[in-house]
Amino acid sequence: MTISTFEKPETRRSRLAGGHGKTLLLLFTVLATAGGGTMLLHSSPATPAAPPPLVTVATPLERQVNQWDEYVGRFAASKSVEIRPRVSGPVTEIHFSDGQMVAQGQLLFTIDPRPYAAALDEARAGVSNAASTLALARSDYARAARLRGDDAVSASEIDALHTRVEAAGAALAAAKARVEARALDVEFTQVRAPIAGRISDRRIDAGNLVAGGEGAAATLLTTINALDPIYFTFDASEALYLKARREGLGDGAPVEVRLQDETGYAWKGKLDFTDNGMDPRSGTVRGRATIANPRLLLTPGMFGNMRMESGTGRALLIPDTAVQTDQADKSVLVLGPNDIVSTRPVKLGPSIDGLRIVTAGLRPDDRVIIGGSLSAVPGTKVQAQSGTIAALADSTVSPATPVAAAATFAAN
Repeated sequence: MTISTFEKPETRRSRLAGGHGKTLLLLFTVLATAGGGTMLLHSSPATPAAPPPLVTVATPLERQVNQWDEYVGRFAASKSVEIRPRVSGPVTEIHFSDGQMVAQGQLLFTIDPRPYAAALDEARAGVSNAASTLALARSDYARAARLRGDDAVSASEIDALHTRVEAAGAALAAAKARVEARALDVEFTQVRAPIAGRISDRRIDAGNLVAGGEGAAATLLTTINALDPIYFTFDASEALYLKARREGLGDGAPVEVRLQDETGYAWKGKLDFTDNGMDPRSGTVRGRATIANPRLLLTPGMFGNMRMESGTGRALLIPDTAVQTDQADKSVLVLGPNDIVSTRPVKLGPSIDGLRIVTAGLRPDDRVIIGGSLSAVPGTKVQAQSGTIAALADSTVSPATPVAAAATFAAN
């Protein structure tokens, strides 16, 4: 049986129509999908641009200020004396309490005076003997002089008698000098304060034998320091020394001193000495100020900070937080025309009440960024809001006060 490979015309048209339909359906689906994607792309909203960063700006604070140079030093006694005996012997009495204030001439120690009183009596007896010898020599010479006209006494004998008179007079003078020396020895058995001030503790108790003499050979009994006024000694660098001299500051310039537990400079004084040479090893010159100490609070060896006024005038001040540091270079951010940020190099001075003095680089009308500087980039535009620069009412850090080591309940 033979099968024919030819299709009927109507069957072929039906098959072709079905194939074209599927193709058209697929094409429509692709176009629809592409068109939908295009519509989605065109219908999404655009992202808005970020607003300029917000910063706070203010013009520098302009105030009349006093500028000071600071020094570090220690207090020293205006006078200091080592008490040493002039005569030797046992100490019999001590007439002061350790650490008390003593007046000039006050009795401090008594050394046994009996040997020196006996020596004084002997010297006085020697004066009487020398006086008698002188009187006899004068009498003999007078009698011989009356006999000279009768040639009863030779000229050589008269000269000898005259020499005896002169020798007896010299012996009397020497005896009187010995009396004065022995009287001084008796006086030196009472050791008195040569200056007024605070005395240290006694180095020798009563009953000990002390050696008298001059200098370090004598026994050290105690020391006395004069405390009112008191000295403040310090070393100034060569730069500060030159600055002070160029500004006309020298001996007599007012100074102020602050102690380590104080917030202000309560102690006033004057510069009274500058050394005549600079130490080549340290490059410093030694200076000294005199400080009044009526309450005797200041004591030698105490540490302090001193300042000396170096100038007065108008100054521009900004917060320390507005200053940017690049190694040794200092700068601030300022706003120019159209609120464009720019960097301004500055030179800084000391700080006062939380603000920093700007010695160069700023004008009074400059708009300085004092807030939001982290978001301000030089060369970019920012949004500025006005602020103010004001000194802090109390910017001084409280000093560290030592705390008690222990505590107990008080008895009721």
